[in-house]
Amino acid sequence: MKVLHMVAFSLLVVGGLNWGLVALLNLNLVETIFGGMGLTNIVYILVGVSAIYIGATHMGDCKVCSKG
Repeated sequence: MKVLHMVAFSLLVVGGLNWGLVALLNLNLVETIFGGMGLTNIVYILVGVSAIYIGATHMGDCKVCSKG
């Protein structure tokens, strides 16, 4: 489960950085890298599923949140 958590967290970071680049520089790095290969939607789906997974399991995984 730790590997799944790390992969999901990494995808969330990638997704967050991508949205930051879109907002600041109007640069969609995911489309730039994967746009021509049709993998863009797959990356977005994986980021979305990762957000759901982290959101659902956060309380059990987070040392700070599980204390209170």
